[in-house]
Amino acid sequence: MPELPEVEVVRRGLESHVLGKTFQAVEIHGSRVARRHVPGPDDLAARLRGRQVAAARRRGKYLWLELDGGEALVIHLGMSGQLLVEAADAPREKHAHAIFDLPDGQQLRFVDQRTFGGLQLVDLAEDPYGGAPVPDVITHIAPDPLEAVFDQVAVGRAMRRRRTQLKRALLDQTLVSGIGNIYADEALWRAKLHGERPTERLAAGAVLQVLDHATAVMTEALGKGGTSFDALYVNVNGASGYFERSLNAYGRQGDPCRRCGTLMVRESFMNRSSFSCPACQPRPRVRK
Repeated sequence: MPELPEVEVVRRGLESHVLGKTFQAVEIHGSRVARRHVPGPDDLAARLRGRQVAAARRRGKYLWLELDGGEALVIHLGMSGQLLVEAADAPREKHAHAIFDLPDGQQLRFVDQRTFGGLQLVDLAEDPYGGAPVPDVITHIAPDPLEAVFDQVAVGRAMRRRRTQLKRALLDQTLVSGIGNIYADEALWRAKLHGERPTERLAAGAVLQVLDHATAVMTEALGKGGTSFDALYVNVNGASGYFERSLNAYGRQGDPCRRCGTLMVRESFMNRSSFSCPACQPRPRVRK
């Protein structure tokens, strides 16, 4: 599933290609893509026709187009959602579920092979963290480390008060958004900490260091177009990211640690996988 860097790459592409443009025509095929819009796909298409894009914004993994009239088109990428900007006469993708005609002869296409993503038109609301208005359906989502309103010290305190495992805290979108499984493992590897370390037992400086590493690794990934493991994640021009080549932890079980040479391990974690070095990142001792 795309994490902050991948979604930010898509957001920047949208900002370059659709900002200030009007949806001259809108096609939405199938009910699943509009399942979060209760009146259905036809109503959603009708309400989007003629709307101008005022901004392309993101918080964590959440992406939306701010429209004239104080509403936002929230775009859920899911596991395989793609937003492509292509010529109107380009061959239409098999899984193109929404088509937006732009004034310059281009089309914005929402393509989703696995159909876990979708579109939702909602009102904008005041950001409880003091930033620009956000869709009312994500007011509970905390700012991410790349936002100006992100307060790292306050987040660190909240993580330690939560009395949970460190990786669980990093993945908790109500504490800090945008960090997913890949970049949590990368940040923990850089900090030499195991994801099961209890947050309440960590020094404040250690928690802040992990957040620093998370910010750094996501910034680096952003500079390389994000992480692509297959053809499902691409930017609006259809290009894949190549940060996967720079990963130090995620997906490297059985490979030597790039720091000490110990073979990396994979462990089950919250119905997913965690990757770490057993020497550099020892498991916490169980207190009796």
